[in-house]
Formats: sequence, C-alpha cells, structure tokens
Amino acid sequence: MRLSGMPAPPAPDRTDGSSNMATYIIEKQFPGQGPLQETAVRVCRMFGLTIDRLTEGVPVHTCRVEIRPGDIVFITGPSGSGKSVLLRELQRCVPPADAIDAASIPLPEDQAVVDCFAGDLVTSLRLLNGVGLGDVFTMLNRPDRLSAGQKHRFRLARALAAGKSFVFADEFCSELDRVTAATVAFNAQRRARQTQTTLLAASCRDDILPDLAPDVVIAKDSTGPAQVIYPTRR
Repeated sequence: MRLSGMPAPPAPDRTDGSSNMATYIIEKQFPGQGPLQETAVRVCRMFGLTIDRLTEGVPVHTCRVEIRPGDIVFITGPSGSGKSVLLRELQRCVPPADAIDAASIPLPEDQAVVDCFAGDLVTSLRLLNGVGLGDVFTMLNRPDRLSAGQKHRFRLARALAAGKSFVFADEFCSELDRVTAATVAFNAQRRARQTQTTLLAASCRDDILPDLAPDVVIAKDSTGPAQVIYPTRR
C-alpha cells in the first residue's frame, strides 16, 4: 500500500483568490491476494493466471487534484471503480477536526428529526426542506425510523449543519429518485457555497451534474489514474 496525501504548501498570493488552493496527491494500492484455497487455485489455472500475474493486476488508484475552500468536488464513475477509495483517502488528508463524514452521523432513537438540529428554528426548517424532509410528519418522526433515502438525506443535512470546513458524502443521492436527487444536489451545493463549506461527494450517477454544478469533477474508472476536470475555472 502506498499513500501520499499531504496538501502542498499554499501558492503565493494571487488576485484571483487561488492562494488558499491546496493540491492533494493520492496514490493507493491495496495488498495483493492472500493465500488461495483449492477452488481459487483451480480458477487461476483455468485462466492461465500465476500468483505473480494476479498480484500485478491489482489496480493503483491515483489522483492529483487542486481544491479551493468552498469547492464542490464530485467523484464519479461506475460501481467498483474506486470512487469510495479516493473519497476516503482525500478525507485522510484533512485534519479530522475540520471534517465530517455524513455516513458516520448517528440516527438517534430518542429524538425527533427536528430536535436533532440546534440553533435557529427557521434555519433548521429551511435546511430540512432543502433535502426533502420538510413535511411535519417526517420532522416529528425519529431518525432511526426513516426510510433508507430519508436517512441519507437526514445525515447529509446534519453534516451540512455541523459547521465543519469539509463535508464528505459517499453514495451521494444514490438511493433517491431523479427529481429528489436533483433537488437535494442543488440545495446541498447552494448551502455549501453559502457557508464556504467544501463538499466532496461520490456517486455513480451523473444525472445530477447540472444541479450539483461541481467546481471539480474526478472521473474514475477501474484502471489508470483518475481524470480531473475543473468546469468553473478558466
């Protein structure tokens, strides 16, 4: 396993505001296959594979990306391509105190949804409405009793309300229908930009791109380095 993920030193001050940009370099390879049992050995023989060749076929996930504070970063690609790997390694580059992983947010069994948000009630209602949890029955329900899609949106809303500099969201909108996904993507990026939160999301669906309007797109496939595109930069 190899990993290089420390941000590069900030560039000199520039008038375009890019002085706070950080460069992250990811290179991750998982260990090769362990001891193979009889059935696995027979499969190798069927395909003419040796242990050395099998080990050489282990993919290396590499990426070099420049991220500014408040950027919306979207990692996309087919299932199994390594999106989650890149997302996790990028999270390892960030001080834990500055980041929150939406998937790690608990689902309380002793509170209503609306009670899980501290501070101004109007702001909380606006945030819940933005992720499609604004009806009264949902807000008064317990988070652990929500549907899978509602739980995903609850965690995303909690993450965006946490006041952290970085929000990481794997399987972003993956379990939502097209209309709901578009609404959530739009409102999530708007909230992140309003609060200067860097939102890093990974998903296999790319139909939300127009609504998410990412500043950085990382396209991943199962082999080779990721392709990085900066749609909003000139």
